[in-house]
Amino acid sequence: MKRWIMHVDMDAFFASVEQHDHANYQGHPVIVGGLSSRGVVSTCSYEARAFGVRSAMPIMKARQLCPQGIYVVPRIERYHEVSDQIHEVLHHFSPYLEPLSLDEAFLDISGLGKLYASPMAVGRAVKEQIKERTGLIASVGIGPNKFLAKLASDLQKPDGLYLIPHGQEAKYIGHLPVRRLWGVGPQMEKNLQRGGFHKIGDIAKLPDHEPLVPYCGHQSERLYLLSKGIDDRPIEWNRELQSIGNELTYERDLVDPDEIDGEWRYFAHHVAKRLRQKGLKGHTISIKVRLPDFTTKTRQKRLSYQTDRENVLYDVATLLYNKLDIQGPFRLLGISVSGFQTEVAQDSLFPLEEESPDVLAQTLDALEERFGASVITTGAMWKRQQQKGSHLETEEDPSS
Repeated sequence: MKRWIMHVDMDAFFASVEQHDHANYQGHPVIVGGLSSRGVVSTCSYEARAFGVRSAMPIMKARQLCPQGIYVVPRIERYHEVSDQIHEVLHHFSPYLEPLSLDEAFLDISGLGKLYASPMAVGRAVKEQIKERTGLIASVGIGPNKFLAKLASDLQKPDGLYLIPHGQEAKYIGHLPVRRLWGVGPQMEKNLQRGGFHKIGDIAKLPDHEPLVPYCGHQSERLYLLSKGIDDRPIEWNRELQSIGNELTYERDLVDPDEIDGEWRYFAHHVAKRLRQKGLKGHTISIKVRLPDFTTKTRQKRLSYQTDRENVLYDVATLLYNKLDIQGPFRLLGISVSGFQTEVAQDSLFPLEEESPDVLAQTLDALEERFGASVITTGAMWKRQQQKGSHLETEEDPSS
């Protein structure tokens, strides 16, 4: 049985979700990212790309290139919701699914030969079911391995469906620039070009990887094999989520102690909610702070039990923050939780609170799911909502 790997990549995912959810955005350039002078573009629609806007570009540069664009802040929880729907569709086709991020995943479809006429038929079915479930467009690449599948998904965007056949790797990839090799960035591309390697085929025709060593060092053997279409990495279908967290970069640095405390409450609330949504509890709670000079400090505490409780996350985060003994100002703050499986031995801070499910939190989650996040909130969260909008820059999801 031939091995067939599929790579599914949602086209301009964040921007596409925004266009789907807001009918008046459709057909217009949409840029998702931090909206302050410090902001960067998270992603943008293809209409925005026509003006030269790109991911990771400073938002001020994007505004210069596309002043008529629609600029929106990321809605991470909404993107998680849609991503979960996409993964449910993919699981319908194969249990061998390896998510790479919210908007892309690998899928082993080798065993579907009896159900579909061809791998391309599987690809069409995947695209159709994603569109039916979410209203969004996916690009799909299919190949004998992960490298070729990922490469194929990028060759006919947007709304692409492309297959690289077994035994014809050189024909399909030899003419492509070396930057298409997985792991080749701008600097390595310059190094390879300096050695006379401009296209993938220039590397593939070498007798071995040794001539590459002066230009890409210990990466030379890996790149040589990829140039020949060889990639034996398996689909890590049973890879477990390592952490769940949220962090924010701020338009203006935070100094006020009450405001900083409100942020820890905010992170504790949202991270705890996401843990409950995924049915997870973790025993390691971490915080992250970044100063105006970009100095970043992290601290973590391991508990003797696993938790998804908002009050525990808040109490541990503030404990760790106070131990830092830094007054600020702060450019970024964040909380993450990990350790979803391993038990550890360490004194519990709150040993009695984990004996029963948090029924109140589950009830509030259900109300938010049905009526929206603003239907009910704590006093601290309400106060934060009134203060925000003017100084939030970019919300990031460091989950892995």
